[in-house]
Amino acid sequence: MPLVICANYSLARNSIQGDDSSTAQHKGTVNMDYRNITVPHTNRTDFSSAFTHKVLPVLYSLICVAGLVLNLLAAWIFLWVPCCSGLVVYLKNMLVADLLMLASFPWRVAGDLGLGGWRLHVVVCRYSAVLFYSSMYAGIVFLGLISLERYVKIVHASGAPSSASALLQSVSVARALSALTWCLIAVTALPNSLLTSQQATEENARHCMRLKTPLGVQWHRVSTFLCVSIFWATFALLCFCYTSIARRVYQSYRRVRKESSEAHRKSNRSIFSILLVFFLCFVPYHVCRVPYTISQTSGVTFSERGRFLLFQVKEGTLFLSAFNVCLDPIIYFLMCRTFRELLLRKFSRSVVEGRRQSFTTVHSVNNI
Repeated sequence: MPLVICANYSLARNSIQGDDSSTAQHKGTVNMDYRNITVPHTNRTDFSSAFTHKVLPVLYSLICVAGLVLNLLAAWIFLWVPCCSGLVVYLKNMLVADLLMLASFPWRVAGDLGLGGWRLHVVVCRYSAVLFYSSMYAGIVFLGLISLERYVKIVHASGAPSSASALLQSVSVARALSALTWCLIAVTALPNSLLTSQQATEENARHCMRLKTPLGVQWHRVSTFLCVSIFWATFALLCFCYTSIARRVYQSYRRVRKESSEAHRKSNRSIFSILLVFFLCFVPYHVCRVPYTISQTSGVTFSERGRFLLFQVKEGTLFLSAFNVCLDPIIYFLMCRTFRELLLRKFSRSVVEGRRQSFTTVHSVNNI
């Protein structure tokens, strides 16, 4: 990937050389010096490359197909899973967030491939990109709520159940927290769509920040820092829950309570899967998100090469965040026993029916 980026970014600079006498006799003569490969000092705004226009659309298409198959399968299984616990409520809401994110992929792929002209880029900036980021942060919050619910159930399971613990695990509270999450995401995201209202032209359509009003630029910066703060707060919550659960598993081993240890070890594995998703998908993007937003919206001066590299890294790590839609079904399988049992039961039933049909067909052919 770095080779692709550097190959697209390295531009040969024209250097005019010659002494005064040769300039006087041969006015306008220019020698091209290709030995010095530097960045031209211009106000460049298009930082696209072969990586963003050729490689990423293919990758997004692949995860769109895979994610759609996996999440539609998960949605079909969840239709048979009753909302009997807060965990199931959060998992179902996370599935909705993933489906919304998948809905934004075709628009992005078409825009990156140059389909639909500049008007499609306007649609991406005003609606599709907002949908993508909204669903991503909704999924992040639900992962945090799942970890909190697991922490309360596992760490406080051995003691006397308190009213606070029971409240955090109740279905009604889970539904209320889910509704509050969606409201918070909507309040943060809608202004980003409504304030991207500048008159769109072929010149500014490919640059989302140029389509924003001055207030829209400021809101974009505020909402970005708010979402990044939500992410790091959720990540800290995940680390706390995982550490507490791991400690409880260790204590269970020391007390030689094998059955309890086995149950806690399975829960530990489930929480670890969430941490793995966070580290792989979300942490790289959020490390580079803040400096990239500063380079876009503030008066801090970034070199052209620095802005280009920030854009390429942001796009690459954003793809990792999008890859989350293919990993979340694994979390559903590991964390929800009812989901896992239904999936395995339906899969085994389909295999048995397939073998039965195959046997019937062979038997019929033999009787001919």
